[in-house]
Amino acid sequence: MSITTEKTVELIEAYRTHPTDTGSAEVQVALLTERILNLTEHFKKHHKDHTSRRGLLKLVGQRRRLLNYLRKQDISRYRELIGRLGLRK
Repeated sequence: MSITTEKTVELIEAYRTHPTDTGSAEVQVALLTERILNLTEHFKKHHKDHTSRRGLLKLVGQRRRLLNYLRKQDISRYRELIGRLGLRK
């Protein structure tokens, strides 16, 4: 259900804004999106897992707040990110 270290490193390298970046909004949104996708797959098999569903909703809210922040700071970075991740809006 969680993402592996290799996948985390791969996502950080793909979405970082400079060579030492590990925590920019783009990286955080990419990591959250991966966790959300993994949890969504989990719920296809485990319909009654309501505790994890609450965690999923918290992750979605956190990602939404980061995207709102990024949209206010730099609209071009926001549009590029949602295009790369395949998110709506």
